[in-house]
Amino acid sequence: MVCCALKPSRALRGSELIIHAGDVGKPEILDILRTLAPVVAVRGNVDTADWAQALLETAVAQADGALIYVLHDLNALDLNPRAAGFQVVVSGHSHKPGKYDRDRVLYVNPGSAGPRRFQLPVTVARLNLERAPYEVEFVELKC
Repeated sequence: MVCCALKPSRALRGSELIIHAGDVGKPEILDILRTLAPVVAVRGNVDTADWAQALLETAVAQADGALIYVLHDLNALDLNPRAAGFQVVVSGHSHKPGKYDRDRVLYVNPGSAGPRRFQLPVTVARLNLERAPYEVEFVELKC
């Protein structure tokens, strides 16, 4: 497991902001990520310990002029992102990396950088907001 714990930090080195869409697992994960860049994190369904109660269910981040809505489970989305002024929605829950555009909003699921789940790849996503259309790169972590 040490391999997987170190690889996300290598893949995220140089990031200006790190967004964690929930299922953090342990508070130490956020501590490690904070050594790399500021972190915006939300609570996922596995984040039930006392420490996780400090994490909100949704968060808003801003980077390079883009407004980003963060939540764990996309099925819990209770607003119209475009009408609310968001350009990007980041979610987790399924742990399945993917991206798509809907109504001029980019939806991104970075996958999971923790233990392999459901035979899905272990990934993080890098989002480049410096030009339109926004670019998403999925980085698979080999463990």
